Amino acid sequence: MPGAVIVGSGPGIGRSVAHRFAKEGLAVGLVSRSGSALGLEGAVTYRADCADEDGLRAALDAMTGELGTPDVVVYNAAVIRQDSPAEAGMRVQLEAWAVNVGGALITASHVLPAMARRGGGTFIVTSGMPRPKARYVSLSLGKAGVRALVTMLDEEYGPAGVHAASVTVAGPVAPGTAFDPDDIAEHYWRLHTQPRGEWDQEILHTGGVGSGR
Repeated sequence: MPGAVIVGSGPGIGRSVAHRFAKEGLAVGLVSRSGSALGLEGAVTYRADCADEDGLRAALDAMTGELGTPDVVVYNAAVIRQDSPAEAGMRVQLEAWAVNVGGALITASHVLPAMARRGGGTFIVTSGMPRPKARYVSLSLGKAGVRALVTMLDEEYGPAGVHAASVTVAGPVAPGTAFDPDDIAEHYWRLHTQPRGEWDQEILHTGGVGSGR
């Protein structure tokens, strides 16, 4: 049956989001470079590098062939590294952009039209860097691109019932902290289940009291 697909599924937020949706009875598909099931029994797994358009599209085709058009897709891939303006180089910037933004765009273009034809679905991107930082040039630029992408996807597919949104995490993810991935995963479920008239386009997790708005 259709369910949740997490692209860029890793041991942090990806794992927690996968388990959160599985807890609600959704079938779960995982796309990652390792092909790991993240300890989730029954998960459908495929290997793909999010910077490889052909490989990513092939994995998404295989996933939808097995699960059908997903109810929710989460794009969770990112290149996270320190780089300053003085260290900027075209090649490394393009490599980071390919994962941080390009893969999200390809994933959306591959699955959102079918969601729109069906009349509903959710597409969520994991974001970060609510404010640009000169220590993280490629990540800051990429996350700004993600926010712009979500706005455009909402404009294009929102009228057809597709909820496009991002979860912006404003700190380092680690279990047992204010940025515990299990706590962050609750935002994804809330976005997916929001009534159409109450859709949020972005949830900001700051780790403080009232985090999530």
